[in-house]
Amino acid sequence: MRKTVALFLSGCVISMTAASTALADANITVDAATGEILSQEDAFQRWYPASLTKLMTVYVAFRMIKSGQVTLDTPIRITALSAKQPPSKMGYKAGSELTLDNALKIMMVKSANDVAMAVGETLGGSSDKFAGLMNAEAKRLGMTGSHFVNPNGLHSDDHYTTARDLAILTLHLRREFPEYAHYFDIEAIDYGGKKLQPNLNALIGRFQGADGMKTGFVCPSGYNLIGSATRNGRTIITVVLGELKLATRATKAAELLAKGFETKGSGTTIDALQPYGAPTRDVAVNMRQSVCSKESGSDTWDGKDLEGHIVQGSPYMNRMDREPAAEKVALLPTKVNSLGIDLNRIPVPVPRPERSSLTDASATRLKALN
Repeated sequence: MRKTVALFLSGCVISMTAASTALADANITVDAATGEILSQEDAFQRWYPASLTKLMTVYVAFRMIKSGQVTLDTPIRITALSAKQPPSKMGYKAGSELTLDNALKIMMVKSANDVAMAVGETLGGSSDKFAGLMNAEAKRLGMTGSHFVNPNGLHSDDHYTTARDLAILTLHLRREFPEYAHYFDIEAIDYGGKKLQPNLNALIGRFQGADGMKTGFVCPSGYNLIGSATRNGRTIITVVLGELKLATRATKAAELLAKGFETKGSGTTIDALQPYGAPTRDVAVNMRQSVCSKESGSDTWDGKDLEGHIVQGSPYMNRMDREPAAEKVALLPTKVNSLGIDLNRIPVPVPRPERSSLTDASATRLKALN
């Protein structure tokens, strides 16, 4: 009996490992105007979005601007929590402030985790409350396979989405807020350093008509990219999840976009697409072993050789033989009062947690601890 159970469990492990390998590179490509699906693969498979999360953070911000709750000039304050976020980050000191406008630019180009957290804390009151806003918007949009726990996409097993859901989010960003399209195709930002920070989305400036959207990476997710491009008035978007190499997330997206422009709509829209892929689709694929182990041979590109590292491997991308066009971003001036005290250095008050009545079980546990 024990041998049978052991064999069964071993088979389950092998099946899950095989599933993770087979499900690598979930993707979907959609016509932005009609919502028709041009190609798809494992579109309902649960995945860790990494920094693609920041598109939802931006969407919530746009909704708050539209409702009049904030403006693009609203100061975003770097808190102690946001300053502690791991890279990619700007490294701003706690107490520093920048406008929401500059924060959005930094998030889309450099994918800074500290700035994204600061946006969430400022607009939501706390990271947790902002995650609640993200989940409310996801539910309203019909993103049935998504759940968010933070505004920057740093890994959590409870933070997940699907290629289909990310395509829906991208469509709504483009359709609802065309006036903010310029945030997604910025080639670089200039924040006063010795060199420019190029957009981590290698499609921008290299794939004909590229105009968005975002990259993402953590070890469990692999290399992700949402790309969009417009040619002759037609816009195509593609979501690529779980590439094993940094280079191939761009070349794969370029290939899907190029083929999308050559493809007529299937007649099936993303809203009408029925879920498929059970029973594995509701278990997130974890690619850490495939992507970040010593044996994986994963990319470690640092931005110094983009043209040779990525573009050379794609027939659909061209070298950028010029300096990328950069937009300047900066912190707001330091606020100093009449006593010469730097007001930006004063800690942000943290609301006391709401008290709730203890259940009998909770009261018992507290007595045991005391």
